[in-house]
Amino acid sequence: MAAIAFALGSSVLWGLSDYAGGFKSRTYAVPVVLAAMYLSSLLVMLAFVGARGDGPPSSSYVLAGLGAGLVGITALGAFYTALSIGTMSIVAPVASTGVALPVIAGLIGGDEPSAIGSAGLALAVVGIVLASREAPGGPIGRREQRLSIDLAILAGLGFGSYFVLAGYGSEGDVAWTLLLSRVAGFPVVALIALLALRRAGAVRPGVGAAAVLGGIGLLDLGANAAYNHASTIGELSSVAVASSLYPVVTVMLAAVLLGERVQGVQRAGVVVALAGVVMIAAGA
Repeated sequence: MAAIAFALGSSVLWGLSDYAGGFKSRTYAVPVVLAAMYLSSLLVMLAFVGARGDGPPSSSYVLAGLGAGLVGITALGAFYTALSIGTMSIVAPVASTGVALPVIAGLIGGDEPSAIGSAGLALAVVGIVLASREAPGGPIGRREQRLSIDLAILAGLGFGSYFVLAGYGSEGDVAWTLLLSRVAGFPVVALIALLALRRAGAVRPGVGAAAVLGGIGLLDLGANAAYNHASTIGELSSVAVASSLYPVVTVMLAAVLLGERVQGVQRAGVVVALAGVVMIAAGA
């Protein structure tokens, strides 16, 4: 039960950070947003790991942490780009379908969810798929809609890979996995951000805006920390599904704050997904 609670907490934090990061990506270049986010979380983790004083885990866990960082930053880049050009209430649920990867990995690795937990897993995945449906005549063009969905699918594959790698790396050490993922991702996105800022007409965030972006990064770090810890105390398949319910938060925020229309089938998907989480928790 504790693992599901941490996983749900990560969903809430990811939902908040994804909405805020996606919204800011409509003003600033995606690499600039990600660089500011990763810088703040990298500094926090450097301070935490340094103060704790424990050395890194064995090489396999280190490699998993670095790999998680590379696939994670790639997924976030695709995801935030999709959020900036598409409909948030569609992009977020589509991206979360990548949860199929850690579910499969967990089952292969020996996870044995109860009958009610298995039914909950299936319901949650079905709910996510239903929430990704969109009625014809959306607010954006067909080309932009197709591109945003393609990027969301790419992001989903990256997120699913992150769940698997981060879950394994966290078995060695949660904090080091968080740090290593930032160490791997920050140099890449920082370089791309610098190139983006040199383009004519690039919007540069001021001190206040940079602080906001850094705060979004800390929300994302908190979500990652909650998921990584949950993966060490619970089954990967159940934890990954519960952590993938962030679209519920993102969709609701987009509906309330941006006025995005949530279709009836999407609302049904949210309800089905939440019912699945309740069943996962009951069977944990």
